[in-house]
Amino acid sequence: MTLQGRRLIVLVEDLYQELEVWYPLLRMREEGAEVTTVGTEAGVTYKSKTGYPVTSDAASRDVDISGYDGVIIPGGYAPDLMRRHAATVELVRDAFEQDKVVAAICHAGWMLTSADILKGRKVTGFFAIRDDLVHAGAEYEDAEVVVDGRLITSRKPDDLPAFCREIIRALS
Repeated sequence: MTLQGRRLIVLVEDLYQELEVWYPLLRMREEGAEVTTVGTEAGVTYKSKTGYPVTSDAASRDVDISGYDGVIIPGGYAPDLMRRHAATVELVRDAFEQDKVVAAICHAGWMLTSADILKGRKVTGFFAIRDDLVHAGAEYEDAEVVVDGRLITSRKPDDLPAFCREIIRALS
């Protein structure tokens, strides 16, 4: 229970990648963290790319990041929907500015670009968004996980073990 007393957010939205929500959510809980699912609305059931449900505990506009230790952003096409909501983007930006762990996997790099937090940072992400990350000022590395301070990024579901290991390390 290395994360006992830690509080984390997993962002949720329609069209999320199943493993990229559920693997970190369950893994962090297994380590003792309190994990809150946050969507654009509270109490809404969001469906993955294949229809698997996850229900949000809270709405992004109602969450004060100062009460949390970090935020995990899954991929799939959910980040493209998330970034259309200013409160969700602001939540990510505030987490970064308050030196919280910000962990993004796969297409979640889109949220990092919208939060405008990538200038001068080393990151990875799904290969198809490499140009977006670079144009936002990041240095792209093709690696299973890239850690730049408290910013943790990975490319795809296969990288989840390394991704979660680095989140746990950063919070321990």
